Amino acid sequence: MNKRVVVTGMGVISPLGNSLNELWNNLMQGKSSAGIITKFDSYKFKTHIACEVKNFEAHDYMDHKDVRKFDPYCHYAIASATQALEQSGLLKNEIDKTKVGVIWGSGNGGISTFEKQMKEYYHGDGTPKFSPFFMAAILNDMASGLISIKYGLMGINYTTVSACASANSAIIEALNNIRAGKANAIVAGGSDAAITEACIGGFNACKALSQRNSEPETASRPFDKHRDGFVMGEGGAALILEEREFALKRGATILAEVAGGAMSADAFHITQTHPEGLGAKLSIVNALADANLKINEIDCINAHATSTPVGDLSEISAIEKVFGEHIKNIAITATKSMTGHLLGAAGALESVISVLSILNNAVPQTINVFEKDERINPTLNLSTLSTQYKTINSVLNNNFGFGGHNATVIFKKYN
Repeated sequence: MNKRVVVTGMGVISPLGNSLNELWNNLMQGKSSAGIITKFDSYKFKTHIACEVKNFEAHDYMDHKDVRKFDPYCHYAIASATQALEQSGLLKNEIDKTKVGVIWGSGNGGISTFEKQMKEYYHGDGTPKFSPFFMAAILNDMASGLISIKYGLMGINYTTVSACASANSAIIEALNNIRAGKANAIVAGGSDAAITEACIGGFNACKALSQRNSEPETASRPFDKHRDGFVMGEGGAALILEEREFALKRGATILAEVAGGAMSADAFHITQTHPEGLGAKLSIVNALADANLKINEIDCINAHATSTPVGDLSEISAIEKVFGEHIKNIAITATKSMTGHLLGAAGALESVISVLSILNNAVPQTINVFEKDERINPTLNLSTLSTQYKTINSVLNNNFGFGGHNATVIFKKYN
């Protein structure tokens, strides 16, 4: 029988708040975090809006020298992991740190550092003047390495890269490694800092981003008839996953249980999701089987729902195929309508939100649905009117990425 895996701590640095309380309060109020980009001059770009992290000081979590050395995606990772570890109380105990690991997801790694250094090179006289920390700072795996170094965690340590499914993939990997007895606890999550010229320009080129520049707060509109792409977000989120008996023995407060998870591939297109949602369906079905849950035991779905014309419909198609008539009893929320799309960190942030939904028995509203897409079944509960307060025993969290990557995680109330 598989070991049971539980969540004992969480942390967030997000466009909607840099603490669990701030994030949850803003979600309950249906606030949008979108605004005009301040990180660079977007005048010549098609998109001028994003969901930026606000009021964040990396120096609160890292030595000032390390802040200068490493990319913002690492800053977000260290900060969110620090919060999660503090809430869990894991390091207050005498524990075997060789059995505590870090599995972290990131889609883009140190992209802003890469851009900055290459600009300095090309705008100079051609003489290489790269920072001695350049190679380390741009690596996708550096965040997991820095977390382990800061806290002396000597167990399993690696990074998952599956585009926007990266953080969910990391959580699933952590779940399976703990189940297999390869770790007692793992810091799992993800971070990305992709509000940069190359990323905004690149996503514009493939027509993925919203260009609703005159009304940024309403630009991210999953399921809306007039949605025109996602709004870029940034940040990081972390969860402390522990083997249940290990957590109980040390007297930890258990927030929720990780019931199961699964990954699949669309095997269809480099950027588009399968129009019939076949890969997403497989991921959901396998996650339910892994969690040993029936379809009528799911109370809420935190949908991937990025606000792209094709993606939202394919996910709804997949969900309907799996849940059939029971879908009418499930509250579906698209929290990217408020947070924006954090790319490789999205799954971690939405997993934190899923656990908060269980703890608070509440489903955040999907904002900005002014005219529901007529191709979506009108009987579906898309949480478009307000926060829903109801008993939440389980939440299914979907995230899908370029390349056809799908990852589904299910959390349930601990008992």
